[in-house]
Amino acid sequence: MISGLSVGSHPDEESICSDSGFGGSPASLLLRKLSNASSSVLSPASSFEENEDDRGCPDEVPRSVTWKKPRSTGTSSPLSVPPKKPQPWVQVVGHAGSFHAGDYGMLLKRYTEGEQKCLQRLMEDSLRPFVPGYHGVVQRAEQDYNMMDDLLTHFNSPAIMDCKMGTRTYLEEELAKARERPQPRQDMYEKMVDVDPEAPTTEERALQAVLKTRYMQWRETLSSTTTLGFRIEGLKAQTRTHRHTNTDSLGKKADGVCNTDFKRTKSREEVMQALQDFVGCNTLILKGYLRRMKDLRLVLETSIFFRTHEVVGSSLLFVHDSTGKTGVWMIDFGRTVSLPPPLTLDHRTPWIEGNREDGYLWGLDNLIDVLTDMLHLT
Repeated sequence: MISGLSVGSHPDEESICSDSGFGGSPASLLLRKLSNASSSVLSPASSFEENEDDRGCPDEVPRSVTWKKPRSTGTSSPLSVPPKKPQPWVQVVGHAGSFHAGDYGMLLKRYTEGEQKCLQRLMEDSLRPFVPGYHGVVQRAEQDYNMMDDLLTHFNSPAIMDCKMGTRTYLEEELAKARERPQPRQDMYEKMVDVDPEAPTTEERALQAVLKTRYMQWRETLSSTTTLGFRIEGLKAQTRTHRHTNTDSLGKKADGVCNTDFKRTKSREEVMQALQDFVGCNTLILKGYLRRMKDLRLVLETSIFFRTHEVVGSSLLFVHDSTGKTGVWMIDFGRTVSLPPPLTLDHRTPWIEGNREDGYLWGLDNLIDVLTDMLHLT
């Protein structure tokens, strides 16, 4: 019973708009665009996971990195060449301190051992063309970073979108850990009522707190994560060059400003409208995305890595520019874990606690279907 447990407040742990695993503050969700740095990035962090996350751009332009020799290196990549010209550095979602622009078309992401292991394995897997090239671990100011390709290097003023894939954004082991010491959380209750004042039960309302397991499962019902197997995490549309003001489906200017107001975007129709705002009904871009996603699906269905890993909290990064050039990559493997042999996943079977299924391919199927319908309507 909730009433028989003490209430714990953990303001530094989890935000309804965060999940990267690095601390942050709900007060710092404003998005800021920088214009004088050397790289661009859409940070691959989710809006509904374990720890607080700061969905903004850093207050300062990233400084040049004092490099130490990488401790391990990955396969060379065609993206690991100097960018043609400096570009604005933009972070659409994710903790502001987790990423830094590196030199020569590189991106530095705060080091985690789990992500390092995944990236190393992916460099030897058939999925290699669909993930950032990995170039080992470097240090900056005594902090370790995973060094990888900046996927936006060869795009000009790109539009960027992060889609969180799968039917859940928490690991099964997180549920188990939360049940070991079930402590009602006042901070999670406050985040819940901020989004939906009617969501708490009578008992939760009386205690002004919710259990973490309840909160984790409730938050997934808010967006298209449970209904479609993916959700739009954030996007930056292309800058409009004409004089007339354009607005997106949420009434915001579609002028290159970062938008992360998608935590209640749930129905297929709402998702399709947001995607239409992103691609601008451009058939060339739609066809480019569909080709890439179908190629990815074929590789995922045969990938040894994918079959033997629970892929949770990972995103697809969509990028296009005014030339019609498009790209789609898998990013963010900080919550991807290997399965104990001989367990494998098909990533389409509905999740039942214990089967470890994540719904990634089911979500990709639905995303391809939505874009296909958009192409037919364009």
